[in-house]
Amino acid sequence: MARPAIGLQMYTLRDETAKDFLGTLRKVAELGYEGVEFAGYGGLDAGTLRAELDALGLKALGAHVPIQRIFEALDEELDYLETLGGKYVLVPWMGKEYYENETVLAGTCERLEAAARACAERGFVFGYHNHAFELEISVGGRRLLDAILEGAPSVAAEIDACWVYAGGADPAEYIRKYRGRVPLVHLKDMVRGEDGRPDTVELGRGEVDLKAIAAAAADAGAEWLIVEQDRCANPPLESVAVSIGWLRDNGLR
Repeated sequence: MARPAIGLQMYTLRDETAKDFLGTLRKVAELGYEGVEFAGYGGLDAGTLRAELDALGLKALGAHVPIQRIFEALDEELDYLETLGGKYVLVPWMGKEYYENETVLAGTCERLEAAARACAERGFVFGYHNHAFELEISVGGRRLLDAILEGAPSVAAEIDACWVYAGGADPAEYIRKYRGRVPLVHLKDMVRGEDGRPDTVELGRGEVDLKAIAAAAADAGAEWLIVEQDRCANPPLESVAVSIGWLRDNGLR
């Protein structure tokens, strides 16, 4: 059973990249991350960014791309990612207008399925990244996440374990449920505030059973475990350093 590689979702460092995109990538490489998942490219042309990644020994594992761009400019996004050497194209979020009832969701799933097939024709893997609401909302008697994945069978699942947990489900169980279809897992931790709302924290400092999730991911054939912290109480670079330290201490890096 191969160990998944360790990546970082660059959204975590959005404030840092806004000031110095390439300098932030250098710091990520120095911390020991093997790859990065992009959420924007800092206005850089693809060739320049690829050269920097190669120099740092970082892999561009893929990118989060807004659903509107998927439906309106997929080839343009794929051209850029192809230059970077990335493989995965992920929808990170969709608004209620895409799933407000069964009919609307069926249409969305058709479009997601078409995007997945278009990506496959060019050698990419297209997937969907969940938040908590897909576990909390039901459409047609099924949890929204299941309705999406069942309605678009060619779409891979990028399971965000923290948000599955926050949504009231078992992340490891979801990874096992979609075994063979989960190449990427977002590994993140959380605590609940006094108001009961979840807040992300560094790995090992919250209540999520990270070891069980990592084991399920490896068993399910995931290629990457991806660190992401949506909000950081501490300086974000310190937070991602703590998280990769936890991964090392637990034999996952």
